[in-house]
Amino acid sequence: MSRVGLGKNYEGQECSLARALELIGERWTFLVIRDAFYGVRRFGDFLAHLDMPRAVLSQRLQRLVEAGVMEKRRYQDSPPRDEYVLTEMGRDLWPALLALASWGERHLADGRPRRLFVHLGCGGHLTGSPVCPACGDQVPPESVEMRPGPGAESTREDPVSRALRRPHRLLEPLTEH
Repeated sequence: MSRVGLGKNYEGQECSLARALELIGERWTFLVIRDAFYGVRRFGDFLAHLDMPRAVLSQRLQRLVEAGVMEKRRYQDSPPRDEYVLTEMGRDLWPALLALASWGERHLADGRPRRLFVHLGCGGHLTGSPVCPACGDQVPPESVEMRPGPGAESTREDPVSRALRRPHRLLEPLTEH
């Protein structure tokens, strides 16, 4: 019996989902996007929070920038330092991110959500969809505050994990203060 290795793409698949997975379906990529929604912008913060190899993070960020999902912005000239910010294309992943996170909470967790997504306009809790169940509004990520849920019991001590122990508006730069 011959072994056939997994291909690196979905060649031959005439499907928008396959094309999307080509870009965001690689290991670590969606977690980079998740952290960008949480307000992580700097390479070192992504690296510390995700515990991923430096070369892999560099490759994923470069691919997301090249594809237009993220934008690389210089925030310091000497020494040169850049931050990574979601573009409109990247922010359009908000419904998918929320749906997948809610699915994971519902089917793969202990029943106590780690994070709560609250519509700042009315206080409604978003679960699975960016449509607020309390007021019916379509809620963009800029109008969502992420709060620690009853299942948030992280013992991690990196700056991002510490900052995420407090309520935080999505897409705003994450600071530890």
